Amino acid sequence: MSTFGIEEEFQFLDPDTLFPVDVGARAFERLSTMPEWQGVTHREFLASQIEHASAVFEKMDDAHTAMTGFRRAVADQAAELGVIVASVGTPPDTTAFPTITDTERYQRIVRTMDAVIADHQVSGLHVHVGIPSREAGVIVLNAVRPWLPLFTAIAANSPLWRGQDTGHDSWRTVLLRRWTTSGCPPAFLDAADYDRRIARLLGIGGTVDLGVIMWDVRLSEHLPTIEFRVADAQLDAQTTLFITALCRAFVAHSLGVPAAQAAAASASAQMPSELLSAALLHSAHHGMDRQVFDPLRGGLAPAHGCLRRFVRMLEPELVELGDVELVREAVARLRVDGTGAAQQRAAFSRGGRPELRRLLTRTMTPARRAERVTVAAGAILG
Repeated sequence: MSTFGIEEEFQFLDPDTLFPVDVGARAFERLSTMPEWQGVTHREFLASQIEHASAVFEKMDDAHTAMTGFRRAVADQAAELGVIVASVGTPPDTTAFPTITDTERYQRIVRTMDAVIADHQVSGLHVHVGIPSREAGVIVLNAVRPWLPLFTAIAANSPLWRGQDTGHDSWRTVLLRRWTTSGCPPAFLDAADYDRRIARLLGIGGTVDLGVIMWDVRLSEHLPTIEFRVADAQLDAQTTLFITALCRAFVAHSLGVPAAQAAAASASAQMPSELLSAALLHSAHHGMDRQVFDPLRGGLAPAHGCLRRFVRMLEPELVELGDVELVREAVARLRVDGTGAAQQRAAFSRGGRPELRRLLTRTMTPARRAERVTVAAGAILG
């Protein structure tokens, strides 16, 4: 059974203006004294943030319990502090320069990156999936490169910035382009090639340590995992689990049989970096509303058709892992409700900040499990 862990970053916001509020330290102090959240609650780069870095899971039901439980707990703490908490890639409105959590490492990053930090007010979803070795990790990393534009489109949840609609579904993806390493990683020959090349980046262009390697997917330096960092923070826990299930199934698929490994490595090596770079920004702009880059067709294709083909490709692994129904329901829900970006944009257009606030608070604290979509998921998957 493939193990996995989930890191979710949350932003505390003023309930009226939706500006970030620097109460992360106070929320951390309270949550970290609660037995169920000790060791999994962390302060983050911004003083307005908090992170839930989960335990290691084997079953999605256990992850669901933890994700929804933490969201309710952090929402309760936010209410006591007179703010709201949201799971979005960028806050709807921002200050000119954020307050940074006062640790030596974070302050060193600020000194190194200077004004880049002004716009680094972002929150992400990071999915760790267990791998047997770093060699296996490079196989997965190479194989997933052509699929990162689809992941970007599915996970787009940052359309608003400085009180305006950016016209992009994932503005966080655009903002991250300012860092030395971001977007799609290059293809690597093997683990030794990966380690040698990232080590050469140290001290250059703001890479103060290997934790600042910010590609959309990378090998963890402290855990036996491959880390998917492509996703914006997600409005609701169910979408977080959907993205996690796709990541876990893709790892299993890439490592399933030697022939599949060789085919994935060959296809990745032939995929030009400039094409994938452009495709990622295309997805950041349009999300799931139009076309995305489809590796199976070698060019742009309708986004939901590409997702259906991707899920069909992973279906044997999804069945084996017990996640196929979760994914089918999520695909159906995505078709009906749209991405987080689409939901935010619709709420903001409908009723400005008050309507957006209602969306953010409602999706943070579901009553129980997310409601099932009435549309037949099997029919949508075709």
